[in-house]
Amino acid sequence: MIASLAFYAFAAVLIASAVMVVSSRNPVHSVLFLILAFFNAAALMLIAGAEFLAMILVIVYVGAVAVLFLFVVMMLDIDFSQLREGFQRYAPIGAVIGGILFLELIFVLSTWRFAPDAADLRLNPNPGGGVSNTAALGRILYTDYLYLFQLAGLVLLVAMIGAIVLTLRDRVGTRRQNIAAQVARSGSVGLVKVPTGAGLRELGILRPPEPEAPKALPEPADHGHGHGGHH
Repeated sequence: MIASLAFYAFAAVLIASAVMVVSSRNPVHSVLFLILAFFNAAALMLIAGAEFLAMILVIVYVGAVAVLFLFVVMMLDIDFSQLREGFQRYAPIGAVIGGILFLELIFVLSTWRFAPDAADLRLNPNPGGGVSNTAALGRILYTDYLYLFQLAGLVLLVAMIGAIVLTLRDRVGTRRQNIAAQVARSGSVGLVKVPTGAGLRELGILRPPEPEAPKALPEPADHGHGHGGHH
């Protein structure tokens, strides 16, 4: 009874936070709701008996990915109004792609059937044969579904490159690394032995002159006011 109530409570908060992630206008609020969704998903995995996945979700996604998203959003000066300018122009293409994905989800859900032993696995999540959950998960990911696991990594790589392309802007005065010029450079870098205490003047590097202190204005002369004035 308690487990069922906890499941519905965490699931409700998870769905609500997921909706707020995509509907919030402030990107910082979206990241905070994403962290809340990760915590509730980890709680659901603990209820299901997948403690390894729950800890990985908290450590990796909440501790690294979500915090990185938060810092990137807060530090980058992204003009979101400029990013939304082409929304109406690409809305038909997005609607077509969304419709295709929705039809695919319908096909998957309509043909999905529970395994005959699903109820027993739910009541006893630990695999048999003395194998732990972590070992069983590693066997499934890196043996049975290795190619799908690599494909998921490629999808994440494409998403990362897309985020970099969207946020990369050419600023005036920015010095970028020219790898071709560095590779094509001939000769070696010379080493100069500088005596101790010589400072930068020995290398021909002069510091900019320090600004001079402002001079005090001269006080106005006293024309006889201290001697009774001029008669």
